[in-house]
Amino acid sequence: MSMPSFPIPAPQFNGACRRVAAGSALSWLKQGWALFIANPGAWIAMMVIVIVIYIGLAIVPLIGPLAAHLLTPVLAAGMLVACHKLAREQGLEISDLFAGFQQHTAALLTLGVLYMLVLLALFVLVMLLAGSGMAGAMMMQSPMAAGIAFGGVALAGVLWLLLSVPIVMAIWFAPALVIFNAMQPVDALKASFNACLRNVVEFLVYGLLVMVLCFFAALPVGLGFLVLGPVLAGSVYAAYRDIFLAA
Repeated sequence: MSMPSFPIPAPQFNGACRRVAAGSALSWLKQGWALFIANPGAWIAMMVIVIVIYIGLAIVPLIGPLAAHLLTPVLAAGMLVACHKLAREQGLEISDLFAGFQQHTAALLTLGVLYMLVLLALFVLVMLLAGSGMAGAMMMQSPMAAGIAFGGVALAGVLWLLLSVPIVMAIWFAPALVIFNAMQPVDALKASFNACLRNVVEFLVYGLLVMVLCFFAALPVGLGFLVLGPVLAGSVYAAYRDIFLAA
């Protein structure tokens, strides 16, 4: 019988998470702000690059929006790596934004593909529902036609909202779990969803706080997002450390 080689490798992280204390949502945002002010110049430069990338993709018909969803986990991983370096008191570089193209790239792109396909399927489903309601209304020669059309569109909007929530829950921590814990894409999506579900109250509070911050960030011609973007990235990193690594 062969003897095990030393050092014996640590077991693969299984995505175990914990339920955080009340008030954690505000703490995550405060930590995100602390990471931003550690190097605001580099963060703003990174956000400008991200915005330029997404604007460039948005003007490409059909393929552009799909590519944007494909790249989202990769770019998110880069920003999380930047947060990780600052948390460890290492220097932040603008090139850290593209760390996802150097580490676990295949897994991050797989996340992007899954994210893109699910959103595409949701879009098609919602458009079919809204379109069928409007088509049915057009075929009716009745005063109720407008109400039926409005009802179909409203139902499609509600469905979009309800199904978007679990999608966001699944993707929220997935890039962090892939880039830091080398989890497989599907396992990372499951672990992220379970973590959000286990801490649903804190994430509801977090969501409300982010909505308020987005309102104020949009006031100065949207320039506030140059600051809010890095703060949110830092808050995601703080939440990841709190929920997964403090278990």
